[in-house]
Amino acid sequence: MRVALLGAGGKVGSVLAPALEAAGHHLVELEQAQALVDFTRPDAVVANVLRALRAGVPCVVGTTGWDPAEVEAQAREAGLAVFHAPNFALGAVLMMRFAAEASKHLPDAEIVELHADTKLDAPSGTAKATAELMGGGVPIHSVRLPGLVAHQEVVFGGRGETLTIRHDTSSREAFVPGVLLALEQLPTLPPGVTVGLDSLLG
Repeated sequence: MRVALLGAGGKVGSVLAPALEAAGHHLVELEQAQALVDFTRPDAVVANVLRALRAGVPCVVGTTGWDPAEVEAQAREAGLAVFHAPNFALGAVLMMRFAAEASKHLPDAEIVELHADTKLDAPSGTAKATAELMGGGVPIHSVRLPGLVAHQEVVFGGRGETLTIRHDTSSREAFVPGVLLALEQLPTLPPGVTVGLDSLLG
C-alpha cells in the first residue's frame, strides 16, 4: 500500500517509518497515497485529516488529544474511513478489555497513567477511553516525567482485596502491529469515523 506518513520525524513516526517499509508498504506524498497515517500533534490532526479526505485518502490516526467528531461529517460525505485509536499497542487494548470486565464486579476503581514529559495531552486518550469502557466517572491520575514511555494501571478495590491491571510500553515498537492491522482493515471499514483498535480484534 502507498502510505503518507505524517509525523515521520517524531518519536512514534521514526519507529513506524522503517516498520511500514519492512512490511511492504511504500511511503509517498499524500497526493500519491492510498492511506494516510498521522502521528503528529493534537492541533494539527484535524487539518491533516480534512486535507486527506479532500484528496480521497482514508486515514489511520494515532494522535491523541483531539475530537474525532470534528471530521465525522466530512468523512461520511467523502465516503471514506477515518480510523482512530487512542493506543495501538495490542496489550493496551487487552488491558482496557480486562478493566471493563473487572469493573462489572469491582466498581470502585481509579486509573493511573504515566507518560513521558513530552506528551502534550493529559489525561491520555487511553485513560479516557478506559474510563468510558468502565462506565465513566473513574478518577484518572496523570504523571508526566522524563524516562517514561507509556504506562497505565487500573486499580480496583473491594472488601479485603485489590486488583491491579497494568500495561507497560517499553518501546514505541509496540504500536507497529496495531498500525499494520489498521492499515490492513482500513478498506473494509465503513465511511466515517471508527474508534478503537478493539473494534478490529475478534
